[in-house]
Amino acid sequence: QEHLVESGGGLVQPGGSLRLSCAASGRTFSNYAMGWFRQAPGKEREFVAAITWSDSTYYADSVKGRFTISRDNAKNTVYLQMNSLKPEDTAVYYCAAKASSRSLLSTATAWYDYWGAGTQVTVSS
Repeated sequence: QEHLVESGGGLVQPGGSLRLSCAASGRTFSNYAMGWFRQAPGKEREFVAAITWSDSTYYADSVKGRFTISRDNAKNTVYLQMNSLKPEDTAVYYCAAKASSRSLLSTATAWYDYWGAGTQVTVSS
């Protein structure tokens, strides 16, 4: 059982940066694939980025080149560095986890087993 807690959200001006963190409570964090998703008001939750336990990464086209996902297994934490933020990045950001015996990841919300409660990111001048 994994308990995920996101932090680092807030209000930032367009062009600014934020780093989100997601701390996991389980003992086998290094065996989990981790993902970041976001949900804007009135929209469905959408994939942002994911990382396998072997550090392979994948990004949505909308954030490629601006966002970077990384993990620190010693700290049971996954990060999302967000640069060059745009108003359309405004959303609640969620992290998700999936135990996997293989180095896999997915863009599908249904694939993930555990979810955090989310952190709000607002990009506005």
